[in-house]
Amino acid sequence: MALEPAGVRVILLDIEGTTTPVDFVFGTLFPFARRHARTFLEARGTDSEVSADRALLRAEHAADLAAGEAPPPWSEEPAAVAAYVLWLMDRDRKSTGLKSLQGKIWEEGYRTGALRGEVYHDVPRAFVRWRNAGRRIAIFSSGSVLAQKLLFSHSRAGDLTPLIDAYFDTTIGPKKEAVSYERIAGALEVAPVAVLFVSDVAAELDAARGAGMATSLCVRSGETPPPTHPVIRIFDEIPSAPNSPQFGVQG
Repeated sequence: MALEPAGVRVILLDIEGTTTPVDFVFGTLFPFARRHARTFLEARGTDSEVSADRALLRAEHAADLAAGEAPPPWSEEPAAVAAYVLWLMDRDRKSTGLKSLQGKIWEEGYRTGALRGEVYHDVPRAFVRWRNAGRRIAIFSSGSVLAQKLLFSHSRAGDLTPLIDAYFDTTIGPKKEAVSYERIAGALEVAPVAVLFVSDVAAELDAARGAGMATSLCVRSGETPPPTHPVIRIFDEIPSAPNSPQFGVQG
């Protein structure tokens, strides 16, 4: 299906609460990382990539102290690093070092079959429909790019990664700042107006709209909030060729 020049060319998706149930993240992934953080660090803490995560966590720990926080004492011992990791998780911190380390812990879980990715039932068919219509699909999540790829490649619906063109995490910027979405559009080599961002978090959508993107609030359950952004409850409600005005672009 041909695309109109002014139409949406890329559908950018959040994960938690949008493609994937929140319960899977909080009820499966996070507890798995908590249970295995220390043993993972004991086994692989000196690997170069894990050492890079530890360096990020060490710097974040110093920043917490400077800000008057009271994190667990820092040392390079696996038990101490794991204690700080759990402290960050207790605060649902969107920490790049934390998310990167979590992704590596989950990688082992997916590899052994202890973890399988969850997506809503409408996600696979929507991916196929959008791709058949000539649209690109990208992901923007606070979870690391590794964690994103693992979830979609090991999903119970099969390997969905051939349908996804790009992945972005907080290394490109915070999810509630417009500049992050400007950078994503630049990386995708499209104008922001050619991107539809779908998320369950209104503040993220506000930032994307501020960058010039089209937006849609995904409400998978519960009451519909005040309509500050166009609302969908299922990806079937996003047409194959959404035009920008339908999805809340601010002209």
